[in-house]
Amino acid sequence: MPDLSVRTVAALARRAVVFELRLYRSLFRWVTRRVDRGGPEVEPFGYAQAVTPVMWLWIFASAAELPLVHVLVPWETVRIFLLVVGVWGLAWMVGLLASLQVYPHQLSDSHLRVRHGASVDIRVPWANVASVKVDDRDLPSAIRTLQPRETESGTDLQVGVSARVVVHASLREPMTISTHHGPVEFTELSFWADEPRVLADRARRHISAAVRTDRSQPGG
Repeated sequence: MPDLSVRTVAALARRAVVFELRLYRSLFRWVTRRVDRGGPEVEPFGYAQAVTPVMWLWIFASAAELPLVHVLVPWETVRIFLLVVGVWGLAWMVGLLASLQVYPHQLSDSHLRVRHGASVDIRVPWANVASVKVDDRDLPSAIRTLQPRETESGTDLQVGVSARVVVHASLREPMTISTHHGPVEFTELSFWADEPRVLADRARRHISAAVRTDRSQPGG
């Protein structure tokens, strides 16, 4: 049991460090205006419109606390410690917001790419997408990003933003991705997008093109 606990703590620490480094990289990309839009044939779709105002409020509130700590805390050692923690927390929140801005969903000629910041990146080939529709739903948790939901056809992997999803894709064949809790097989994929109807319309065009290409192949 002690070895298992050490391995678990080490794995959690490693994931936390990797996640934080990704946030700082996202912040760098945001400051340098290097949004990952893909190539000229790729169409990006944002998903952070609903959460951005709330996150800015948290960022401004955290920034306002820094001078208050300097004025109100009389002990220099404690004051320095709180200022370091405050600056770290502020950079972490700005990095999180940046990650939602610089890694949009992408629709290319070959696949649908669903993302959530620097932590979720799911690519589904159009040949494996049966349909895409707009389906606005609330999710049980506002904290967890990935929320699998069991359905009659299998698992609907929900990628939530503010505990909501609005686009629903049904797959022809199950897919499996790796998560912090182990592999997850899913037959449906739901996610949030700022322009769901436009995204769904573009997706249907890609699906139709993939079907025509498949039928034109020998044996199709």
